[in-house]
Amino acid sequence: MSTNQETPHSLQRNLKNRHLQLIAIGGAIGTGLFMGSGKTIHLAGPSVILAYIIIGSFLFFIMRAMGELLLSNLEYKSFTDFTHDLLGPAAGFFVGWTYWFCWVVIGMADIIAITGYTQFWWPDVPLWLPGLLCIILMAGMNLLTVKLFGEMEFWFALVKIVAIVALIAVGCFLVASGFVDPTSGEKASLSHFWNHGGFFPNGIGGFFSAFQIAVFAFVGIELVGTAAAETKDPEVNLPKAINRIPVRVIIFYVLALSVIMVVTPWDEIDPAKSPFVNMFTLIGIPIAAGLVNLVVLTSALSSANGGMFSTGRMLYGLSEAGVAPRMFSRLNRNGVPATGLLYSCLYLIVAVFLLYQEGDIMAMFTVVTTLSSIGFIFVWAIILLAYLKYRKTRPHLHEKSIYKLPGGTAMVWVCLAFLAFVLVLFSRDADTRLGLMCMPIWFAACTVLYWVLYARKHSRAPTPQQSQQ
Repeated sequence: MSTNQETPHSLQRNLKNRHLQLIAIGGAIGTGLFMGSGKTIHLAGPSVILAYIIIGSFLFFIMRAMGELLLSNLEYKSFTDFTHDLLGPAAGFFVGWTYWFCWVVIGMADIIAITGYTQFWWPDVPLWLPGLLCIILMAGMNLLTVKLFGEMEFWFALVKIVAIVALIAVGCFLVASGFVDPTSGEKASLSHFWNHGGFFPNGIGGFFSAFQIAVFAFVGIELVGTAAAETKDPEVNLPKAINRIPVRVIIFYVLALSVIMVVTPWDEIDPAKSPFVNMFTLIGIPIAAGLVNLVVLTSALSSANGGMFSTGRMLYGLSEAGVAPRMFSRLNRNGVPATGLLYSCLYLIVAVFLLYQEGDIMAMFTVVTTLSSIGFIFVWAIILLAYLKYRKTRPHLHEKSIYKLPGGTAMVWVCLAFLAFVLVLFSRDADTRLGLMCMPIWFAACTVLYWVLYARKHSRAPTPQQSQQ
């Protein structure tokens, strides 16, 4: 784009297929896999594999519903647009601002993770410094072009892929070579799945307790839909990205966690540490721990990068719909919603100082992951409700759709029941129950803000998408 060109009036479709594919992978491989898998294994034992399969399967169908809705009208820039159009302005307001809030909270979690893994090399670094530098770097890169964001996410995701594939290869080698852990004396074996208390060693309760962190590992999976508005040929590239989710779940979650527990029995894995570090240390590479810490740091940077992208685009969409200040709809010369992006960064800067006063990194990580997980469950549920409304009021669009949801409305109800069940599980444990109790405060604040500032305005203004029907 020429530097003397006028400021664009809409988002630019400058993301290529390879960008979207790696954004989808980056969204499916969250920081929770690297940082939280030790705790999920500790809670559920080998059954953690089943937890990831179940969650990944339901999220695949939710993403299929989102894909059909986005492709039913290419004027939709994200799921907030079709929510606003199909369920009304109040629903669009709630889902858009909740999604923005979730990514701000995830940004806090990523900063916590970045700080924790930076301390591996520099234990005396001030707790606020790594997060602040991350915010400045990511904001600066995101303000340039969406293509640069795509390139960053491409390479960030590629690092995660290489690390997980290497971990699987190392695990297979250790099993094939009859590796014996010098610390525990345990030989790498498939029998670890049933010889240490069985597949459900902590019972069904332990299995369900792992769901909170397992759900967080998948948050951001819908980022592929947010990026669709800036992707070339969305009718081709979006279905490709979504259809590959099951394969990614099998490779990046099931195989990775399986080889970890085959090499080291689940009950000997430290819940406070990343099992990825331990795996590479076992093969005797002197810099293994440093390399894996670098990979986890890259994963957190990838998530922070995606979060900044999402928050800016979400505020842009909310502003276009009339449920956020008009300044957020302004694009800079590169077609980037700079005002919204910088506004979100301000909250992250405040969070840096608030979060690190106590300095308990894993405790704060658990709190913020709970809050964001609950918010994302709400967002996913709204996507499903919008799909039900779409099937009821616009059957002609469903009939001519090239990307229909398998199972249709019946599958939607099954997915909604699953999400409700997960919320019930969140009420079982003290740390997740706290987050569940805090979220109504957010929704109450949204309710007041909506009715005070936007209710009358929306009652008179038609949505942009309605004119396209």
